[in-house]
Amino acid sequence: MSVRDSLDRLYWSLERLIDPGVSSSQDRYAEALRSVVTSRSEWLDLGCGHAVLPEWISGQDELIQRPKSITGFDYDWASLVKHRQIKQLVAGDVVALPFRAQAFNLITANMVVEHLSNPIDSLREIHRVLRSGGQFLFHTPNRLYYMTVIARAVPQDFKNKIVWMMEGRAEDDVFPTHYRMNHEPDIQALAGESGFQVEWIRAINTSSTGQIMLGPLVIADLAWRRATRSEALRKFRSNYVALLRKP
Repeated sequence: MSVRDSLDRLYWSLERLIDPGVSSSQDRYAEALRSVVTSRSEWLDLGCGHAVLPEWISGQDELIQRPKSITGFDYDWASLVKHRQIKQLVAGDVVALPFRAQAFNLITANMVVEHLSNPIDSLREIHRVLRSGGQFLFHTPNRLYYMTVIARAVPQDFKNKIVWMMEGRAEDDVFPTHYRMNHEPDIQALAGESGFQVEWIRAINTSSTGQIMLGPLVIADLAWRRATRSEALRKFRSNYVALLRKP
């Protein structure tokens, strides 16, 4: 057993003791994704990178084959060339989507909106290419989560190294963040301004074995995470999954 495997097992033991029952926010996003993707979906996945979901989430082949059509879109061509799930891939900028109006009835974004420097223009573009009744589902970090607050104060080069240590992501897979659509009131306001209705916003916590890198402080991290189960501390949870609809 590797050192990393041993640390992961230690984290899960502590988690079961202090804050049991929490899954990855990626699992929660995957559940929401499965609930909105149907055989009638004409689906655009924004910021698709090199996978729709992390490789450890099961059932992805069935999900990718389910919709009527699926298009992957990303700003970073180097990520697109690594993509093996979606055949129709397009590179470009979210503020100027290269698609006709009302081309899709479902648009998704997994850990993307935190990277938007101009979220209102991006949302207007998403609104433009969605049909009436179309949905926009996204998963993103919470700006008020304490680790996000710390990350915003850290220089990008140092942040890249931390992400590599905690999540195992290579530096070329870490992109600048702005967190301008990462707090529930901001999501509500931006949605209204761009013509969307908010179907729901779920503030959730995520299980993350990378937190074991905090050493003994991981116990305080888990205790705080358990405390945020209360509705009074909901705004400090780690992530949001939200569903917007074009009227």
